[in-house]
Amino acid sequence: MSLRFFLDSADPLAWEEWMPSGFFHGITTNPSLLRQAGQICGVADLRSLSRRALDFGCQELHLQAWGREPEALLDCGLALSELAPGRITIKVPLTRAGARAAVPLIARGIPLTFTACYEAPQVLVAATLGARYIAPYLGRIQDLGRDGHQELITMQQCVDRSGSSLRLLVASLRATSDLSRLAAAGMTTFTLSPQLATALFSCEASNAAAARFDDDADATLVQR
Repeated sequence: MSLRFFLDSADPLAWEEWMPSGFFHGITTNPSLLRQAGQICGVADLRSLSRRALDFGCQELHLQAWGREPEALLDCGLALSELAPGRITIKVPLTRAGARAAVPLIARGIPLTFTACYEAPQVLVAATLGARYIAPYLGRIQDLGRDGHQELITMQQCVDRSGSSLRLLVASLRATSDLSRLAAAGMTTFTLSPQLATALFSCEASNAAAARFDDDADATLVQR
């Protein structure tokens, strides 16, 4: 599978800054990110927000359904998927209610992400039900005192050996070293905050080399 990066933000200003770079395949959001960005978590409000994301070049927009019961999650997921058919991936939490809502969504051909994954056996649920993605929370797993990197490596091994097309959409990354370590272990799909995206382009040695190139280019013009 080819590398695929998603911008983890519900802030249109972050979308405007990063999406034209061509680095991100898409955008991931959830109710918590919407609240953080001052956006309303309602289907009508997400309609206009989705248009803005797609206008910025988002190829795949992940919107999270909400509701405490399977029926509410299903209805919300169906409504969100209609905002931009073929471009919206629906996220549901990896709970019993989320799994029950996921089955009819997947049966309708709607791309689905199971989110809030904390344990390796949960990958087997997502693979069995035919989800497109599962989002394990690396940083939050580590916050629980567990080896998050090893946990995700085990998840990837489960996927690889099952023959499933499921992608681990690695979330809650805290450092660029997390990204390279997990990519070296075979993971291909990551969601990055704007802050982490900035850090990827903040290598002092690279920036110093670029500045030196510009200085030397200017010097050659002076010598002419």
